[in-house]
Amino acid sequence: MKATLPIGKGTDAIAYDPMTGLAFSSNGSGSLTVVHEDSPDKFSIVKSVVTEPGARTMALDLKTHQLYLATAKFSATSTPVPGQVRSRPSIIPGTFVILVLGD
Repeated sequence: MKATLPIGKGTDAIAYDPMTGLAFSSNGSGSLTVVHEDSPDKFSIVKSVVTEPGARTMALDLKTHQLYLATAKFSATSTPVPGQVRSRPSIIPGTFVILVLGD
């Protein structure tokens, strides 16, 4: 079954934990959407967690049920790259972090 639910903007990764029935969407807008599989045909949003802007790359540890999200602080502007549709902000050196979310 397919379902469409509202999630944050800039989604990069999703993960599903079969033990808890929870699905996660990490969003570059600075949020994590948590969805529960209520039944094979029904899904509901459990909560939206505030993370950090840019925290969209994610990994789920199925043993500990912890989520890991990578992010950093970004510069306000960047130099356009030839051939690139839009320029991306540069990472500010020394600001890379891993956010750990779980019980």
